[in-house]
Amino acid sequence: MAVRDPFEHVASLILMNHRHAGIGPSGAVAREVRSVAVVGAGTMGAGIAAANVRRQVPVVITDMDPSALDRVTERIAAELGDNGSSSDPAVLQEVARWVEPTMAPGRIAACDLVIESVTESAAAKQEVYGRLERHLPASTLLASNTSTIPIGRLAECLAEGGRFCGLHFFHPVRRRPLVEVVRGPATRPETIEAAVAYVKRIGKMPIVVDDGPGFLVNRLLVPYLTEALELLLDGATIDAVEQAATEFGMAFGPLRLLDEIGLDTALLAGRVLWEAFPERFVASPLPVAMYKAGRLGRKSGRGFFCYPEGLDLDEPGQPDPAIEPILAAWARPPRQLSPETITARLLLPMVLEATRLLEEGKVRDPRDIERGVVFGLGFPLARGGLLYWADAFGTEQILAMLRVLEPLGARFQPTPMLLNMAGRQGRFLD
Repeated sequence: MAVRDPFEHVASLILMNHRHAGIGPSGAVAREVRSVAVVGAGTMGAGIAAANVRRQVPVVITDMDPSALDRVTERIAAELGDNGSSSDPAVLQEVARWVEPTMAPGRIAACDLVIESVTESAAAKQEVYGRLERHLPASTLLASNTSTIPIGRLAECLAEGGRFCGLHFFHPVRRRPLVEVVRGPATRPETIEAAVAYVKRIGKMPIVVDDGPGFLVNRLLVPYLTEALELLLDGATIDAVEQAATEFGMAFGPLRLLDEIGLDTALLAGRVLWEAFPERFVASPLPVAMYKAGRLGRKSGRGFFCYPEGLDLDEPGQPDPAIEPILAAWARPPRQLSPETITARLLLPMVLEATRLLEEGKVRDPRDIERGVVFGLGFPLARGGLLYWADAFGTEQILAMLRVLEPLGARFQPTPMLLNMAGRQGRFLD
């Protein structure tokens, strides 16, 4: 049976991370990662670098744009500083001690692990690998921070795909302990062993997943974010969507999360899943319209909310009436949307996608899904986890809610696994 207390359930997930490597015994001898190179000095690159600084792992960071390197020290300091401040002299001194910004390929090649963190485009990432691979010794590990693009697809341009894997950190890195370690078709066991050990060394929680579009966490996150956009087009207000999520227990709502991720990044990541699963992943027009309007979220100062200059990283954005014309241009006839309906529409596509991941064998244990949502997405601890919450409702109640929402399309149709569970009164966490 599921653990009765949700906090006890979450504690068991943390214990699971400490006790289990997340991979079966392979007999492989993994290389110890003592130094890291990060390729890409943007928001995620700075966050990954800061995670290494916290555990005193030397970092080399590079970017094709010299101006990005000029700003990266302050970005890393902001990730490390209290309330997103980059002005603490002690923090700046610590960054200077452990981080080396450089444009020299030789400095990158001297590191044990190279993590690529450039824009979410297969072509852009493969261009980086083409420049890097010829400089890297055979023993150097190569990883991508891609959030959705299959590792097998990215590895097609590599001469040596065995040392390549996914290391997907979550935004904001300072708050999300989870890292997805993605095993591609050619990835060697010792590469995964080394990646898992490295993630634990920097104080993060590794979860090993098999390759595929969106891996584990974004297979669950994208339906949640996409449904928030669909709710806006169906007449829900930004405040109503955000309030439904926060009253459920999320730290903040899906629209603020989109602003934090960046509408450009969300658009690219969403496209990977829309193309892979067109029957149930909705291609919303809103991210495209906002991208064209320059409303990329916090990084551009405007998204669903506005972010005045000088706003600390942890401060929320402010309401922005200028977003209304964009929403009105794509609005559909309004639906009746109670707070309970909004909550159901946000969460049930996630539950259904979780059943598909289990059906496909993408994860070894339902608790991996729980770790993914709690420690990667910030699912509320008081709810235990996505599957814990679903078990608390019971499959019959979930099916009843889905019957009301099925006219909205395939994303609300019950899966064979869910129907089978209902027939035998099964639970995800038996």
